[in-house]
Amino acid sequence: MHPPILFVLGGARSGKSRYAQRRAEALPGDLVYVATAQAFDDEMAARIASHRTDRGARWRTVEAPLALAGTIAAEAQPDRVLLVDCLTLWASNLLLADRADGEGADAAAGLVAALAAASGPVILVANEVGLGIVPDNALARRFRDIAGRINQAVAAAAHEVQFIDAGLPLRLK
Repeated sequence: MHPPILFVLGGARSGKSRYAQRRAEALPGDLVYVATAQAFDDEMAARIASHRTDRGARWRTVEAPLALAGTIAAEAQPDRVLLVDCLTLWASNLLLADRADGEGADAAAGLVAALAAASGPVILVANEVGLGIVPDNALARRFRDIAGRINQAVAAAAHEVQFIDAGLPLRLK
């Protein structure tokens, strides 16, 4: 049986990261936080530092702003739980680095292949960006499309998908 893949979706500040962290900590094994965020300003640096402190010493952090599939391939082990937070920032990083070929389809395919080969449990977090209005500019629409395609691919590959709203989980799959 393949190790479980859990995909946690929700809006900004919905409680999805906290939910994912609790689920990871309930599993046996070492805990690895795969961070996709980049600190481009002081506010984001403070946010990242706060999240590291909140996770505590039990967690080891690996930064993967772009090479997410390779990081999962290198880090996934039967005795480790990976928590990837978050795919939405990863999509943004790909777009800004001009590496979102095929509107994210290539990146999504590489990520799904890494998940299929993972030998330990993986929990992934992403924002659901498709519930709002259609963005008024081409860049924002492209970002929404890329994030949506990545989310669809990961949801299809996941064994379980939870949608978090106001801190409450709703099982989608």
